[in-house]
Order: sequence, then structure tokens, then C-alpha cells
Amino acid sequence: MKAVILCGGFGTRFSEQTRTKPKPMISIGQFPILFHILKIYEKYGINDFVLALGYKGNIIEKFFNLENLNKLNLKYFKYLKKKPKKLNWKIQFCYSGLNTMTGGRLLRLKKFLDKEENFLLTYGDGLANVNIKRLIQFHKNHNKIGTVTAVVPSARFGALSLKGQKVKSFVEKPQSGEGWINGGFFCFHNKIFKYLKNDKSILEEKPLSKLAEDKNLYAFKHSKYWQCMDTRRDYDLLQKQWKSKKILWLK
Repeated sequence: MKAVILCGGFGTRFSEQTRTKPKPMISIGQFPILFHILKIYEKYGINDFVLALGYKGNIIEKFFNLENLNKLNLKYFKYLKKKPKKLNWKIQFCYSGLNTMTGGRLLRLKKFLDKEENFLLTYGDGLANVNIKRLIQFHKNHNKIGTVTAVVPSARFGALSLKGQKVKSFVEKPQSGEGWINGGFFCFHNKIFKYLKNDKSILEEKPLSKLAEDKNLYAFKHSKYWQCMDTRRDYDLLQKQWKSKKILWLK
């Protein structure tokens, strides 16, 4: 199964770093957060990636070459004091536009996913110890178009109204309220493309709201570790965890 990573945003909240590189290239320890995200998928046997590039995407493409990745891989396992495992990643780099919205970026990747009945998708700026195998099995068991990983609540993110495991409604970034939130780490059937119109499609707005209305969106509840990198505080926390070797996204 392929995993799509959305890597095209401007990362304006990190302008001191994103003037020269895209947000997924901001390092946690010695490694870009994007590298850590791919390692999460690798842990569960997912090695086939499609990167939806946008702002300064050429930097990601240049960095993620096989020779450099093999060197990074050795350094990674050395830091963790573990026996190195051979890197077996297949990466497709897809320029999805500079100002394209999240749903639009996914729509531009349709031709790369035509042979995939189901595929995974997440953002290029968040880490979690989501059990990807269980997520996939949950998605297949419910036979719906979309599965969103629901995580610890925060009013800053898309709120999910749930009835059991069924998503009743999806509201992006409410001003207040409590409940499960959109933690990324999606699994989609390729019918999702019917819900995407053009570059202006925002995945977290009409497409997911319509999926919920159609009873085609389920939530995979994840109550363990999840951490986005939306603010400087988030960034400092991730750095501290890596430095202290409390690498909770690998647990």
C-alpha cells in the first residue's frame, strides 16, 4: 500500500526556518521531520511513498536521494543504538502546485494512485505512534471511503463528532469545544477522488464533511502518543524528546 505525505505548505508559523526550506525539512535532532514520518510507516512495512511537493519542493527531492538516505539511515540507527536495517524505500516526488490546497494536492496525485484500491495519507509535520497495520485493517473491516485517526482533543484542530466509531460530523478548527480531533494518518479508498473538485479543494472542509454526511467516514481512535509541529512550543517539545531519547513516536 502507498502512503501519501502532504509536503507543499508554506509553513508560515516557522518563517525563521521556512525562508530557506519547506516545513517538512525542519529537523528534529539530525533528521528532517519528514524522515521521522517515513520511519513510522516503515515500522509497519510501508515503504512506498508519494510526496506531494509544493513550496521549495526541490529541496526535499534533492535531499531524499538514495545515497543520502542510506547515510542518514545508518546515522539514525547508530543514534538509537540499534542494529541497522536496510532501507527499502521507494519515493515518488510529485509537484502539486504552489498555492494548491490539501484536497487539491491529493487530486493532483490521482494518476499515481490509480492502481491502489486503498492508500494512506498524512501531513508532513506531525508524529505519532499510530499502529498503521491496525489502522489499515480497521479501514478495510468497515469498508468505507475514509478513515481518519482521531486523537487527543484540542480546539485548534478539526473536531470530530462520533457515534461509536462512525463520524457523525467533521468541523475544521472550531473556536471552542471538546472531543476527538483530526490527527492525520488517514486511510482512503480511491473513491475519495469523487469528493475532490480542483486545486481549491480543502480536504478538511467539504470533502470530509460530505463523507461524514454520507456515512462514509469512520474514526480510528488513537489515545497514545501524537504530536504535531504547529508552534515553536511543539517544535521545542519534539527536540527535547529526541535529545532525551524519549522517542515516543517509535514506541
